[in-house]
Amino acid sequence: MLLLLLLLVAVACREATANPIITEREDKVIQSCSSPIYCQGELLDVIQRAKIFNDSKTFVDMSQLNPVEVTLENFWLLMNASDSNPTKEELTDFVNSNFISENETVSWTPADFTNSPAILQKINDKEVLQFAKNLIDIWPSLGRKISSDVYLNPDQHSILEVPNGFIVPGGRFRELYYWDSYWIIKGLLLSDMYATVRGMLENICYLINQFGFMPNGSRLYYLNRSQPPLFTLMIEEYLKYTQDTDWLKNNIECIEAELTFWLNNRTDVVEKDGVNYELAHFEPLSNTPRPESYEKDLKTCSVYTEEKDQKDCYKSIKSGAETGWDFSSRWFFDDSGGTDTNLTHIRAQRVVPVDLNAFLCRAFSHLAEFYALLNNPDKQIKWQERSDIWQKSIQMVFYDENEGIWLDYDPVLKRSRNYFYPSNFAPLWAETYELSKREEYGRRAAAYFVKQEIDQFLGGVPTSLDLSGEQWDFRNAWPPLQEFVVLGLLQTGNSNATEIATLFGQRWISSNIEGYRENQIMFEKYDALDPGKFGGGGEYVVQAGFGWTNGVALSFIDQFYTNK
Repeated sequence: MLLLLLLLVAVACREATANPIITEREDKVIQSCSSPIYCQGELLDVIQRAKIFNDSKTFVDMSQLNPVEVTLENFWLLMNASDSNPTKEELTDFVNSNFISENETVSWTPADFTNSPAILQKINDKEVLQFAKNLIDIWPSLGRKISSDVYLNPDQHSILEVPNGFIVPGGRFRELYYWDSYWIIKGLLLSDMYATVRGMLENICYLINQFGFMPNGSRLYYLNRSQPPLFTLMIEEYLKYTQDTDWLKNNIECIEAELTFWLNNRTDVVEKDGVNYELAHFEPLSNTPRPESYEKDLKTCSVYTEEKDQKDCYKSIKSGAETGWDFSSRWFFDDSGGTDTNLTHIRAQRVVPVDLNAFLCRAFSHLAEFYALLNNPDKQIKWQERSDIWQKSIQMVFYDENEGIWLDYDPVLKRSRNYFYPSNFAPLWAETYELSKREEYGRRAAAYFVKQEIDQFLGGVPTSLDLSGEQWDFRNAWPPLQEFVVLGLLQTGNSNATEIATLFGQRWISSNIEGYRENQIMFEKYDALDPGKFGGGGEYVVQAGFGWTNGVALSFIDQFYTNK
């Protein structure tokens, strides 16, 4: 009862200060959120420019010791006393006197955690069995619940309150994340932690009901953008294990609302060969620096002298962050429409991505299935028709007959972006193609894989073949992308595709085991060239934990190392 009361109070307070994504396109400054501490204003600007912390995220994750108005009053006292030019030491003292770190969540061991889930009885390899035990034992260390002070004083924290405990990715990522949760949930289900999964799904519904969409993560400064829409796919996984139609019935409106958000705010008409198609792209409207990467964004966009160009640059960076691939040459455009440039020329909103549209197509189909379970034929037909139309559009716009694979599309130059990315395999993973031809698609995708010489990589499928220095490029191998390729190929049933899938599924587990043996840690990304070595590049040092890595590893163990 107390928790419910605190939640109601928190919602009332938050609704007064936090705003969802603005959907109309306006040529004005659109902030990350309305908070004068965590999203906009001189306090944020002065502190982040001072580089008090190596990572800008450190400051915006801190909690205030006092109400917002007191924090601001103390800041202006400092500014007046220093003629608006405080030293770094003075700013450090101000932060230490007015903020505190890591008190917005508390450690949480899920009640349904067990160190002996059923999967352990099925594993047929001794080394893999021990590794699986190690993975499962990590879950409690990643468990968090929102602290009571967040419910009582929500404006003093950047974290968004949710009703249930959750599993975080790890490292600097101490909050709930959208697309990470899909692979975390897969791992939790294989660990027999159904109640924990249900709670995480309810957390996402809670945020959707409050803001109209699922943010990038459960922080105020993420309210300007989302992440790849995998919520419906999470629910499909949960129902496979639980058949919990009561939960589905109680939350179906939330599921539909999230997909409606994407249809209303992230779709556009794409022309190819004189035919128009409705497809989705990533494009949040906020056009200011990311609070959690503030100083880096200022530096990246400083090459532009006009305010309009700077705003476009910030918006493009946030579009890149919404993709989940932050950042990658996949989103870069040089003068000829290629990728031979750097982050200052990111234009993620220009790309019509294969994977995003495959996710949505699969989600529409799942929503139709959900309505069938709930005996609502009108809604079932509506969403299945939407999925069918999307599937045809995916085939017509993205599939390249010469390459035998799906490719991202550039609607400006009206041509495919012919580069290797694991996301090219997303339609295989999501099964958003004509399934009667699955063997043929598998054969052609396997041939494409070999043609690109990806089979030479011993540490996993690389994120691209472009050594750009960004973390979603060569030589990094990311866990979710392994699943797109491995399970995508495997599901086709083609012999060549199955051979590649099995080889790379087992290579990935071997690499994970080697890395764990050497470091006693699971990393967020690995090195495609050097098995067991963690990846690098990008805006921050490699993080340990790690939620989705553990989930993908358990998924591959279940697929390749268990007695069915």
